[in-house]
Amino acid sequence: MDKKQKESKSSTQPVVEEEVQKQESTEQSEQKENKKEVSELEKKELEIEQLKEQLAAAQEEAASLKDQMLRNRADLENYRKRLIRDKEDSIKFANEGLIKDLLQPLDDLGRALQAGESTEDYQKVHDGIAMVSTQLVSTLEKNWGLEKIVSEGKEFNPEEHEAYMVVVDDSLEHEKVLEEFIVGYKLHGRVIRPSKVKVGKPNV
Repeated sequence: MDKKQKESKSSTQPVVEEEVQKQESTEQSEQKENKKEVSELEKKELEIEQLKEQLAAAQEEAASLKDQMLRNRADLENYRKRLIRDKEDSIKFANEGLIKDLLQPLDDLGRALQAGESTEDYQKVHDGIAMVSTQLVSTLEKNWGLEKIVSEGKEFNPEEHEAYMVVVDDSLEHEKVLEEFIVGYKLHGRVIRPSKVKVGKPNV
């Protein structure tokens, strides 16, 4: 090999090596880009899987909450119906205790009437009925807060007395109940029926 060939070969070798290095650098860059793209794809796929899991959990929770809401609504409806039923029963049987208390006087009254049919001793019949009346009033006063309004001889009170008859009496200084026609009653202090009375009023 002559001197010119050696120089030519020597001058072309760095160029080839430079081209090889460029090609290797390009390949490395492409590999890095490919790796980067794969990494981004894997990241997106992971995010998608996480979102799917979150969606499934949210759907499960929503279904559970809906089921609980339906159960609560059913429980509330049952409670409402039970309250209505209890209220209806309390109204229906509100006087149960009173009726039970009246059964004994009713029994006694029935026996007094039976005794009156089998005897001509009307005094016994009278006494039997009087006993029933006393027992009945006593039961209502003791257990139910019933109170007779004492009227005769008292000053006329329009809240407790209803005047059926009015007479003028010069001896009176104020209106006064002279006679009681029908007994009045209070229940726990409240007038439920005023006494129907004859009233005397002063001559003014």
